[in-house]
Amino acid sequence: MRSQDDFRSDTVTRPDAAMRAAMASAEVGDAVYEDCPTTRRLEAMAAERLGKEAALFFPTGTQSNLAALMAHCGRGDEYLVGHTAHTFLYEGGGAAVLGSIQPQPLPNEADGTIALAAIEAAIKPDDFHHARTRLLTLENTFGGLVLDPDYLDAATGLARRHGLATHLDGARLMNAAVATGCAPDALVGGFDTVSLCLSKGLGAPVGSVLAGPADVIASARRLRKMLGGGMRQTGILAAAAIHALDHNVARLADDHALAARLADVLAAFPELGSGPARTNMVFMTPVGTDVDSFRQFLADRGIVVGGRYGSLRWVTHLDVDDAAVDRVKAACEAYFSHPRRS
Repeated sequence: MRSQDDFRSDTVTRPDAAMRAAMASAEVGDAVYEDCPTTRRLEAMAAERLGKEAALFFPTGTQSNLAALMAHCGRGDEYLVGHTAHTFLYEGGGAAVLGSIQPQPLPNEADGTIALAAIEAAIKPDDFHHARTRLLTLENTFGGLVLDPDYLDAATGLARRHGLATHLDGARLMNAAVATGCAPDALVGGFDTVSLCLSKGLGAPVGSVLAGPADVIASARRLRKMLGGGMRQTGILAAAAIHALDHNVARLADDHALAARLADVLAAFPELGSGPARTNMVFMTPVGTDVDSFRQFLADRGIVVGGRYGSLRWVTHLDVDDAAVDRVKAACEAYFSHPRRS
């Protein structure tokens, strides 16, 4: 029996046989004692590929981002962040609740950037009436959009001139690297710290790494323990992550190509309000079509897609293929051929 065609996210992938074999044969130790050799190898690999002094394995990207924010900011400090950024909107308010860090949300432009003028205007003067602005955070990719490398250089340069630290939520950084043809370390060179998710697109079952200066990563290690993220025999998970970094980065181009084909298929149905592919994502806002009815129609045919607030997001990944897109096309044709659905 065919499994579902799951387009909800690139987090739904399952380890293949080669990744499972790497996990099964992983050499392990106690990572809290820092004697898990496979975890240490993953952290060294991540630091090298991201061009940073050190790296640290985390169970989740939310915790990795939070540890970075708390390492850069103290109680009552402020970080600048896009108003629809993951660290602001989708991480439970952890910076404020657990770090006592005040977010200063700024408008995200249509291309995912924050206007340089808006960043500069939001940096508070040295005045006890204000929270101290300490950190600029950006995200790449942003809703599947790749931020221009020149913009990244300009934004991080602006932050440095004002004495701010910089953090990149690079959950899908490797998608940006593949899409631009730039090496990952080149895309993050201006950032003090970067969080890379290993279970989005890359296919590992669990985990993110935080990379940056050795002293910041040392602070993040203490924070990870405080946040409950210190794990023991993580070599089993680290082995999957190493396999992902070695085998599943270049193939992200396949996901991007499949998303482009999916966008073309969906564009044939104007009622869906589908946009162009953004790396491995396609967004749509149906017009005159009941979103819940459409999603249920797809689900009844084994096709699941994510969405909220009247919009849908399709995400391609290593567990969907051309045949899955063919089934999407057939389902859309069936849905819109019915007179009550037009």
